[in-house]
Amino acid sequence: MKLGQGLKMALKSIMANKMRSFLTMLGIIIGVSSVIVLVGIGQGASSRIEEQVRALGTNLLTVNILGRGDTSTLSYEQAVAFADIEGVEYAAPYNSNSATVKYGTNDVTVNVVGTNADYFYLRGYGLAAGRFVAQIDLDFRQKIAVLGAATAEELFGFANPVGEYVKINGTRFKVVGLLAEKGSSAFGSYDEIVIIPLTTAERTFRSRGVRSIYIQAASVDRLDAIQEEAEARLAEMFRGQENAYRVFNQEDMLETASSISDTLSLALGGIAGISLLVGGIGIMNIMLVSVTERTREIGIRKAVGAKKRDILIQFLIEAVTISALGGLLGLGLGFAGGWAVSSLLRIDVVHSGDMIALALGFSVLIGVAFGIYPANKAAKLKPVDALRFE
Repeated sequence: MKLGQGLKMALKSIMANKMRSFLTMLGIIIGVSSVIVLVGIGQGASSRIEEQVRALGTNLLTVNILGRGDTSTLSYEQAVAFADIEGVEYAAPYNSNSATVKYGTNDVTVNVVGTNADYFYLRGYGLAAGRFVAQIDLDFRQKIAVLGAATAEELFGFANPVGEYVKINGTRFKVVGLLAEKGSSAFGSYDEIVIIPLTTAERTFRSRGVRSIYIQAASVDRLDAIQEEAEARLAEMFRGQENAYRVFNQEDMLETASSISDTLSLALGGIAGISLLVGGIGIMNIMLVSVTERTREIGIRKAVGAKKRDILIQFLIEAVTISALGGLLGLGLGFAGGWAVSSLLRIDVVHSGDMIALALGFSVLIGVAFGIYPANKAAKLKPVDALRFE
């Protein structure tokens, strides 16, 4: 039997029982659409996490000082000295404190970051107006502030705040800059912030020393070497007490986050794949019914010269056609479901070509795996017994 002829016969048989064929396909349709939607959500989450981690800065090391004994911080000079490590592009020591910022009758409680000029480049900020913290501000402990977009809007509305004065925990600061809007992530809002010189922050919040440092490498190739050198310096400062500090490599964080997201996608895909197996059982069940209903037809075909292989191929093609059509309908439903989820829940849904091909391929494989037994049963029927079947 030729493949084209077998396909025509399969389509004719499917169209002869439209409702039954559709109900048979339903398990495959649900399975494929579930795989497309759930894995798309998982991959969208993975892409979103990667984007958010990279938004923190690229080629980044984060140093947190936990302290040992009475020594719980580094001096500003010790912190900025990490910029001398070969391959380091920026080094930004910073301290973060929650504080009330007030302008007129308006006030807001936000995160106030004391840092240096490198923080602007390292964190990927832009300026909407004015300037950022400069070295002269740190040298002379200037009471100047740079406002995040959301903070400025809450205090000043849509007016330009540059040149105005705000009070941070009761201390008067001149606004010298306005950051461009950056958005938010799972790590919090980048726009609800006030940035002041680190040396000024020490005096304002009565907290001497640096507790955290961002170090950015010029290239990812130098990141591991810079981490080793930074850890060696910290070990020397804290006399080998490794629990006195922590150094986090952003690439390691990214790999961990991606690994978790990939595992989630795999788990979601596996759960959805169960529907495909259920659909395969439905195909096998209906094909067994079809063999029983068409027993006399099989006997007649064998009587006029059809071989066992011809009968086997005919029923196998029919099973595969049902599963393939179900897969295509499921693909369309999956795209529609992904669009609906993305629109209604405001989450990213990413469809990859590999996953689409895998879902369709698996649906066809289901047709082969669950269609082989009914097809083989039909092929093994004896012409005489088949013709006698009532």
